[in-house]
Amino acid sequence: MFDALVIGAGPAGIIIAAALSDQGLRVQGLTATPLRATWPNTYGIWRDELEALGLEDLLGYAWENCVSYFSQGEVDHQRAYGLLDKTRLQNHFLTLCEQGQVDWREGMAQSIKHLADHSCVVTQAGEELVARVVIDATGHKPVFVEREYTYPIAYQAAYGVVGKFSKPPVEPGQSVLMDFRREHLTAADQAQNLPTFLYAMDFGEGVYFVEETSLAAAPAVSFEILQRRLNQRLAARGIEILEEHEIERCLFPMNLPLPSFDQAVVGFGGSASMVHPASGYSVGAQLRRATDLAQAIATALQNQQASPQQIAKAGWQGLWPKDRLRKYYLYRFGLEKLMRFDATQVNHHFESFFSLPQEQWAGFLADGMTPAELVFAMMRLFTIAPNDVRWGLMQFPGEEAPLFWKFLTV
Repeated sequence: MFDALVIGAGPAGIIIAAALSDQGLRVQGLTATPLRATWPNTYGIWRDELEALGLEDLLGYAWENCVSYFSQGEVDHQRAYGLLDKTRLQNHFLTLCEQGQVDWREGMAQSIKHLADHSCVVTQAGEELVARVVIDATGHKPVFVEREYTYPIAYQAAYGVVGKFSKPPVEPGQSVLMDFRREHLTAADQAQNLPTFLYAMDFGEGVYFVEETSLAAAPAVSFEILQRRLNQRLAARGIEILEEHEIERCLFPMNLPLPSFDQAVVGFGGSASMVHPASGYSVGAQLRRATDLAQAIATALQNQQASPQQIAKAGWQGLWPKDRLRKYYLYRFGLEKLMRFDATQVNHHFESFFSLPQEQWAGFLADGMTPAELVFAMMRLFTIAPNDVRWGLMQFPGEEAPLFWKFLTV
C-alpha cells in the first residue's frame, strides 16, 4: 500500500508528488494522459519569485523591460518578468519524482471509497489503486474534491497567438504585462463594461506572443470576442499576422469557493482553489506551498491508526492555515470590487496599484504578505487612488460585505 496517491500529472500533480516523495513517502501517481505529454498553456512568473526558490533555471524567457499601459501612458515595472519553460519544468519535477521512486500509472480515475485505514481508487479500466491518502490535482474541475457553489463563478479568459507579424507588436526585448489602451475598439465595444488587455512579449528571432485577456467576468468573455479584439488591436497599428505557430486559449476560474476541509481527499492546485483571485497566477503558489502540504501529510501519516479523513484534514490545515484563509477572503473581496469597475476605473485602479512601493504590489501578487501587511497595502492604495476608485471601493452591493466579515472572523 502506498502512503499517498496523486491524481493528475499537470504542474500541480508533479510538484506535489515530488514534494511528498521528498518527505520519504511512498507515492503513486495516476495520469489520464501520457506522463510527458506537452502542456497546452504558458505560465508566467516574476523572475525574483523563482530566484527565491532557487529555480531560476526553469525560466524559458526573462525580460528586464516589462511595462504596462494604462490611461496615463507607459508604466515601467522595473522588475524582470519571465515565462516558465514548460518542458524544463516538467522534466525537473518528473526527475525528482523518479529519484523519489514515484510509481506513475496511466488511467482515468472513476470512483473512490474510503475505508478505516486507506482509500481505494478504481480506474475506468478496473484497476484498484490503494493508498492511505489521496491528493486530487486534476484542476479546477476535480475528479474527487467537492465544493459547494453558492455564487456565480468568474473566469479569466485569453486568446493568444505565437507567430510572426508584419511589424513588431512590442518593442524589441520587451514584455507587456497589461495594455489597456482601447482606442482601437468600436463604439459598441467601448460602450460595454468589458475591460480586456493585451499581454505580449518578444520571443526573439522575429517571433512574438500576443494575447488578448479579459479580467474576471461572469459569464466568461468568449474566445470569439477576444480574438476579434486582438485582431482589431493589431489592425489599428497596421500589424498583420504572417505566421501562426501556436494558438492559445485559456479559461480558468478566479473566485472558486474553498473546498470542504472535512472531506477525505486533499486537493492541490486548481482543485484546492489555489489560483490567486486577484492575479490568476497559480504555479508560483504551487511551488511555494507544496512543502507545507507534504509536511502536514507526512506528520499525519506517522499515526498508523489515522483514517484517510484525519490525514486529509491535516493536509487541508497545512495548505490553508488561518492566516492564508483570511488573505483568501480579502483577495476575493478585492476581486469583487474590480469586477464592478468600468474601463476608466480599471485603468485608474492599476495606475494606483503599480505606484505602490514594489515590495507591496509584488507581495500582493505573490500572496507573500501577512494579513496585516496586506491590509496596510490596501489602505495605502485607497489613500492614493483617485476619487472614482475610492467611491467604487466604498460600495458594498454584492458579496463584498460577507467576504469582509469572513476575513475578520475566520
